Amino acid sequence: MFLWEESEKKKMVALEDALPGRDTPVLSEPHPHLVLGTDILADPQDDQEVIYLASGCFWGGEKLAWELGADSTAVGYMGGFTPNPTYEEVCTGLTGQAETVRVLYTPSKLSTEELLQAFFESHDPTSLNRQGGDIGTQYRSAIFTTTQSQEDIAHAMVEGYQKALTEAGQGTIVTQILSVLVSGPFYPAEDYHQQYLAKNPDGYQCHARTGVACPLPGSGPLGSAQ
Repeated sequence: MFLWEESEKKKMVALEDALPGRDTPVLSEPHPHLVLGTDILADPQDDQEVIYLASGCFWGGEKLAWELGADSTAVGYMGGFTPNPTYEEVCTGLTGQAETVRVLYTPSKLSTEELLQAFFESHDPTSLNRQGGDIGTQYRSAIFTTTQSQEDIAHAMVEGYQKALTEAGQGTIVTQILSVLVSGPFYPAEDYHQQYLAKNPDGYQCHARTGVACPLPGSGPLGSAQ
């Protein structure tokens, strides 16, 4: 790919140039979670929270979340302009949407800090609109929060991780942190994308990483990032 082509793919589409989308969801009948058996779009109960994480290709991000102990997960599109986009439309770069994982979790069992630590270590948050060979705004790094606590924790972890990255001679974190009130709604992706790596164990996963461990607030890192 020529540099100018890469540069064009990494530009965010303007609202007036975005694809129109549709009123009907592309996931018409959500099936129970293939691994967890739960409702993939369940509303949070009193002890649960939902957070939305974008870290490049959503297949690997979703698997990471259910393996960490999330109560349920789903993949979809968020943060852009086009309502109910298809995967093919998102891949054009003309929707503004990011590939995103919806994570339903119980903070007393899986803390927001632990979830975000794994999020940061599982991709390269210093890479703007790109993860490895996946290039485009749909692959941007972002955290879409549903509570003030999540937002505060995310900012604290960016501050701590940036110090670690700077000491390691790496770049600046470009992860967006936005409330869902700002980012707009989550649009579930097509059924074949849901729990993709459970259906296709040898399927594609992006392995872009910084290799630097992300410290938890108030403590050191759990260990070296893989």
